[in-house]
Amino acid sequence: MDEVVIITGASGGIGLEAAKLFLTKGYRVYGLSRKPYESGPVHHIPTDVTDAAAVKAAVDTVIAREGRIDVLIANAGFGISGAVEFTRPEEAKKQFDVNFFGAVNCAEAVIPHMRIRKDGCILFVSSVAAVLPIPFQSFYSAAKAALNAFSAALANEVRPFRIRVGAVMPGDIRTGFTAAREKSLRGEDVYPALPRSVATMEHDEQNGMDPACIARALYRMARRSLLKPQRTVGIQYQVFTMLAKFLPCAFTNRLVGLIYAK
Repeated sequence: MDEVVIITGASGGIGLEAAKLFLTKGYRVYGLSRKPYESGPVHHIPTDVTDAAAVKAAVDTVIAREGRIDVLIANAGFGISGAVEFTRPEEAKKQFDVNFFGAVNCAEAVIPHMRIRKDGCILFVSSVAAVLPIPFQSFYSAAKAALNAFSAALANEVRPFRIRVGAVMPGDIRTGFTAAREKSLRGEDVYPALPRSVATMEHDEQNGMDPACIARALYRMARRSLLKPQRTVGIQYQVFTMLAKFLPCAFTNRLVGLIYAK
């Protein structure tokens, strides 16, 4: 196989597992991340996804070396937690800059090359929180919801060029994402549910799915000729997102509140 995949956030978690899997399937893998890491056979290009010029330069490097990009997996991201009332504007903006606009930068950089070839696949790593927003993770949930909407709209725009676009929505995953979360307990005297909510969330994550499960889902999506706008991974999370479609919004939102904000 002479196909090429770019994976952002490939230094750990879902991105690292995806890089390993795509390598075993014969892809030439390029990992984009801010910090250097032991990448082995993965070609590492230091890149801050929030810097559109840096992303374009990285994509141009891949094109110069390989002449093609078959798959983009926009996985880079991080989380913040805290009460909306006490979240600083720069913290909320950083959440969107990485999780939403970082993915946008990557998509915009690869689309011209895929469009000329009339072939390609763009996959965004979203979250179940996009459809079931979690209290005290409001900005993370909002950024992932924006990513879902962007992914669905983009899929229709680039369909004439045979570029396939989709978003995968994991639930709780055991990765370093939990430790890397920027946690704020400002206002816990006003919102006593805040520390309990974050503790519950982190417990669920550390007892969640193996990131290799998401990597396998991404590989299967990359090989499909037709993609759904969003795909939820994990039976229990598929049930949750299905219920969110059919049950009254007020009911499902209240249920989430009982789990994470009581």
